[in-house]
Amino acid sequence: MSGGQELKVSVRQMKHLKSFEDALNTIRGEGRYRVFIDLQRHRGRFPKATARMDDGEREVTIWCSNDYLGMGQDDDVITSMHEAIDSFGAGSGGTRNISGTTRYHVDLERELADLHGKEAALLFTSGYVSNDATLSTLGKILPDLIIYSDALNHASMIEGIRRSGADYRVFRHNDVDHLRALIEIDDPARPKLIAFESVYSMDGDFGRMLEICDLAEEFDALTYLDEVHAVGLYGDQGAGVAEMLGLADRIDIIEGTLAKGFGVMGGYIASHASVIDAIRSMASGFIFSTSTCPVMAAGALASIRKLRTDEGRRLRAVHQQKAAQLKQKFLDHGLPVMESPSHIVPLLVGDPERCKALSDTLLFDFGIYVQPINYPTVPRGTERLRFTPSPVHDEIMMDELVAALLAVWKQLGLDRAA
Repeated sequence: MSGGQELKVSVRQMKHLKSFEDALNTIRGEGRYRVFIDLQRHRGRFPKATARMDDGEREVTIWCSNDYLGMGQDDDVITSMHEAIDSFGAGSGGTRNISGTTRYHVDLERELADLHGKEAALLFTSGYVSNDATLSTLGKILPDLIIYSDALNHASMIEGIRRSGADYRVFRHNDVDHLRALIEIDDPARPKLIAFESVYSMDGDFGRMLEICDLAEEFDALTYLDEVHAVGLYGDQGAGVAEMLGLADRIDIIEGTLAKGFGVMGGYIASHASVIDAIRSMASGFIFSTSTCPVMAAGALASIRKLRTDEGRRLRAVHQQKAAQLKQKFLDHGLPVMESPSHIVPLLVGDPERCKALSDTLLFDFGIYVQPINYPTVPRGTERLRFTPSPVHDEIMMDELVAALLAVWKQLGLDRAA
């Protein structure tokens, strides 16, 4: 502490502490205790970074970043953020209603609405908050609403649906026949909404968007699409899978993030102006949250605008090529890569302890950082490593990764693909 004062740690025994310790011991016993890696990223050197460990520092190659295109390192994005912080300062100053709306917020919402071909958009502090706040509010706006939710929807969607107060049904993942069967037994007069994702981030598969849109039209249901793992990455303008498939006009509410393909931070929804205005006026997660910092809004705005250009289209093409290249290398060497049509490359391990051991050995022995994905993020027995190659992961990095994986795979006695 400053002034030469020592920090005094309280020794008072907290009540019910054993319950917290027991919960942690259960997680550790199941092999799914999560350890955060202390990383220092270096501007202009992504995916290289410095990891700080107990025995010192070492250079690592990051293989699991959700900054899919490396836009968090982009010079134009960084310059725009410097300009914003020099002009506006650090924080936003309050909620959107109380001095927290700046020019950057307004311009970013207009850009997002235009990107998705919608009348309006609304910013949130994260993609989690945008899903939770929006879905939980829809049940209050639409009396007697029924929400139909894909079984593999993100936790933020599940939480928002639960808090909405609406009745909800869960249909088997990407099973449109099951979805139809659930809708058919419900009262046709009740309002309905189908909530699903365009890219499911752990398996890397696409939602069955066309079939769901057709079903929604048949049963007069609203559509709610999470494009978090697709915006910036798919479509001519980078608006996501709905744009790529020509279906954006059939999606009533599109939800996205500014933290993955766009490389900054924040979440949003885009829809009809009345829908946006109602969520703005009623969603507690929006009303009572300090708004996104202007510097973040400025960076996101620069990133979106850049990704709508020919440079963005080139980045997306290279990104897809790198994902395909890594998948093929895994297949060529008999590694159990899970089938995925998207940019996400999951490698099945199937055991939480060995998944953690595999990740640790790659990090400590080879300088390769990929985080283990365990329950509750994925079902038990499907534990995996999830690789996200970017446009700047080169073939040398890929070959080093494959060689390290083969060595550790053999060391741990893991099964190779058939």
